[in-house]
Amino acid sequence: MGVASGKPEAVVECWSVRVRGRVQGVGYRDSCARQAERLHVNGWVRNRLDGSVEALLQGPPERLAQLVEWLHRGPPAARVDEVSVTPLAPPFPAVVGFERRPTA
Repeated sequence: MGVASGKPEAVVECWSVRVRGRVQGVGYRDSCARQAERLHVNGWVRNRLDGSVEALLQGPPERLAQLVEWLHRGPPAARVDEVSVTPLAPPFPAVVGFERRPTA
């Protein structure tokens, strides 16, 4: 139960996501960060040396699913070929906010 409100606490999940296609050099990370902030999803996004984009998403599963739906499209210049999602088992560290990380 929630602390003071008596309402159930929101379920928080953590998903690791990898996106492949033409997703670098097209504003994908910035657009992803804006979508995550709009949906109140926490986590991070970064380019990978193999040309993919990697993200860690944390929040209620409904919001994560909405963001993953957007990840399948991306910004207008992107071409998404594949999106793989791996739910992470708790316990996982709490993430606050959403950031764009350097390429790894």
